Amino acid sequence: MRFFGSRRTSRTSGPRADDVDLSSTDLEAVLLAGGVGRVTGARPSPVTRERVSAWMDACGFTYFVDSDGDLGGLWHGRLFYFLVLGDEGEVLQVRGQWHREASIERLGEILELCNAWNADHIWPKTYARVRDDGAVVVCAEVTVSLEHGASDTQLGQLLHCGLSTGAMFFEQLDQYFVDPLRTTP
Repeated sequence: MRFFGSRRTSRTSGPRADDVDLSSTDLEAVLLAGGVGRVTGARPSPVTRERVSAWMDACGFTYFVDSDGDLGGLWHGRLFYFLVLGDEGEVLQVRGQWHREASIERLGEILELCNAWNADHIWPKTYARVRDDGAVVVCAEVTVSLEHGASDTQLGQLLHCGLSTGAMFFEQLDQYFVDPLRTTP
């Protein structure tokens, strides 16, 4: 069986280094070991707050740790939390909150925007919450089950996905609900 080999259709000489012939038992061993041509750090390992903070450090991000031990920070003026949830820490969630609040009278418009986004995009899931004082808060989140862990690359992609797609949604909200303080009278 040819697995992850070259896509070339013609060959001028014998087998190439990137051509791998595997039996089904060999294939299982390769997949469990992290794949053909395994890269250091590519093997999945449990997701922890320490790994998330190491990613943020490597990216040069400034963040805080709250009283529950959760990581958070401001990106483009919007609050994002990076949560490791579940009994065994098997769920990663990147949750962002729009930097503005809306009045309850705008809830219908906000829900329409959230529903339209959710129908057209895979990430993030968007929703609105109404606080006890009637203020509407808009959130975006990417939640992924990582029961079998994630490689450093996978973890970085998921964290980046949560930040970037959340920011995209919040930018759409900013365009629809123009901040009156940002316009000239």
